[in-house]
Amino acid sequence: MPSETLWEIAKAEVEKRGSEGDGLEIGEKSVFFIGSKNGGKTTIILRCLDRDEPPKPTLALEYTYGRRAKGHNIPKDIAHFWELGGGTSLLDLISIPITSDNLRTFSIVLVLDLSKPNDLWPTMENLLQATKSHVDKMIMKLGKTNSKAVSEMRQKIWSNMQKDHPDRELVDPFLIPLVIIGSKYDIFQDFDSEKRKVICKTLRFVAHYYGASLMFTSKSEALLLKVRGVINQLAFGIDKSKSICVDQNKPLFITAGLDSLSQIGSPPIPDNDIGKLHAHSPMDLWKKVYERVFPPKSTNTLKHIKDPARDPQYAEGEVDEMRIQKDQELEQYKRSSSKSWKQIELDS
Repeated sequence: MPSETLWEIAKAEVEKRGSEGDGLEIGEKSVFFIGSKNGGKTTIILRCLDRDEPPKPTLALEYTYGRRAKGHNIPKDIAHFWELGGGTSLLDLISIPITSDNLRTFSIVLVLDLSKPNDLWPTMENLLQATKSHVDKMIMKLGKTNSKAVSEMRQKIWSNMQKDHPDRELVDPFLIPLVIIGSKYDIFQDFDSEKRKVICKTLRFVAHYYGASLMFTSKSEALLLKVRGVINQLAFGIDKSKSICVDQNKPLFITAGLDSLSQIGSPPIPDNDIGKLHAHSPMDLWKKVYERVFPPKSTNTLKHIKDPARDPQYAEGEVDEMRIQKDQELEQYKRSSSKSWKQIELDS
């Protein structure tokens, strides 16, 4: 008898909610990992789930789950982990795991590869904009049927920042928890100090503006444990850490709401150059300053993405033969169509 698929196991877990634990509620949360291609998202997920296995490339959208016991004879909490592969090439898939039904228990983790600073801003910008756009749509949808829930979400996010915080009117937080993780700190720490300063200050501004927590990690066990603690807080409601490290010579660790624009400072550029950048918002100003130091390498993110249909590890004899046949038919159709149009042009 074939073993159950991951989807069947997940479905069974959900169906058991009504029968486990004498009617006690089972806590369920979802965490969605997005970010740089090969940035270490899978490694972080496996570490959080105590799975000792080598990470495999994520080609599209992948799902797994974890369970955590709350106590004796109490149903286990369930955490759903989603991961978007391909960097910024599969933005349309962002809408699949985020729904108006699970929005109130959903969190986003953005993993950025610190070792590739030229790709960092476009990756961050594209993913955050696409995610925020969809989250906003789901909030509007939820608001039509449950305005109280939306109001509670807003209050919860704004509670991360003290009521007398001087930046309350200057930021625009995600209405669901957001964590930004800078990976491969072991490589980043060897960068020139001025370059590290630009990256650190920029990420601090973006995280603070969007109401996100920010932390750097690497293969270091100590750093991975810190990240695991933060992810467990998102997934299982473990107590949130209040520690903070803003020293650019050390791995950053800043919990949402604990930073400020005055501590971050102005963008690292001479004052007389700021006016020349013609920025239309603070975020645009930081972008222009960052890209002066780290210009984007390429705007074409699709050409670097491997075609899963041609990946040997997914080979299927009969399917591949049919694919080849259909490709040949398509090419023949294109050629015949091209000849037909040319003939029409000649006749006219």
